[in-house]
Amino acid sequence: TDPIQYLTFSMIISISGIRGILLNRRNIPIMSMPIESMLLAVNSNFLVFSVSSDDMMGQSFASLVSTVAAAESAIGLAIFVITFRVRGTIAVESINSIQG
Repeated sequence: TDPIQYLTFSMIISISGIRGILLNRRNIPIMSMPIESMLLAVNSNFLVFSVSSDDMMGQSFASLVSTVAAAESAIGLAIFVITFRVRGTIAVESINSIQG
């Protein structure tokens, strides 16, 4: 198959992730989901270029990005839970008032 199809697919995912961040600025978990989709697009690019150039480096970078995405999700979820326990909400407007 043609790598252009996969690159077009990852470009669409990346643009929708950017659009999701710009349009959803009210709830933090909803803001973090487009970031994960952009990381998925980066992984797709790494894998496509790895297969097309017959090199294993792109696949190893893709596994590294997946590991970082998993760690980011776990830390972000912990921050959401702590913020919800302290503030009672995870709305972005209330977090903007944090001083210190």
